[in-house]
Amino acid sequence: MTMPKIGLALGAGGARGFAHVGVLQVFEENGIPVDALAGSSMGSLVAAFYASGMETKYMEMLAVNLKRKHWIDFTIPKIGFVSGNKITEMLKLLTKGMHIENARIPLAIVATDIEKGERVIFHEGPMYQAVRASISIPGVFVPYPYRDRLLVDGGVIDRVPITPCRELGVDLVIAVDVGLYDQELQVKSIFDVFFQSIEIMEREILKTRILDASHVIRPDVGHISSTAFTQIEECIERGRQAALEAVEPIRQLIEKWKGEQTVAYEIDS
Repeated sequence: MTMPKIGLALGAGGARGFAHVGVLQVFEENGIPVDALAGSSMGSLVAAFYASGMETKYMEMLAVNLKRKHWIDFTIPKIGFVSGNKITEMLKLLTKGMHIENARIPLAIVATDIEKGERVIFHEGPMYQAVRASISIPGVFVPYPYRDRLLVDGGVIDRVPITPCRELGVDLVIAVDVGLYDQELQVKSIFDVFFQSIEIMEREILKTRILDASHVIRPDVGHISSTAFTQIEECIERGRQAALEAVEPIRQLIEKWKGEQTVAYEIDS
């Protein structure tokens, strides 16, 4: 019996997005195939790393040991506090300069055109450029100029890119949402203000779109701040726990899909 093509839509969430690494680890350990990936913001970074061939154990090691000084380069504020040059070079190195169309599995990366208010989906071109655009949190990162567009965080317009994932030709879309849901976090810095404002907006947009997913995995990371890059190991473990709980429901989805295909075949015959 043919297996369904399974796509993962990895959502935005700042530091909480490292929960996606734990989800991917559990999928691998349980033989659940990942046939396509779509990512927004931090989800785009994890998706690009995975699609470029990086092993999840290396992702975890990199995430735990990465220091802010490696990717933060402050600039005189004009349209962003962080110029993004450091992280651009780091992304280019870690994705080996690979183009999206040459990824080992189909990949879509979502960004937002801040001037036109449009969703921009990358299906080709250098991964590092697409990811740099997708992680450009408004007010924090300087927007990324690309082909006469000014691009910012993909989560602004599509926090969990379910539709872009489905458009890659998959049969089932598993969405991974690392948002805050209804939890509250204290605002302690100007960066918290930026992150929290965007999350509130994203949450409202997502309420209807999430219904298009075949299954939703929600790691219990709502108590962790988007800027808490010191809690990476906890985020990854929370991702693992949520994915382990999803293994059986996903297997049931697969079996249901197979049954529907059998019935359709018999009717056509």
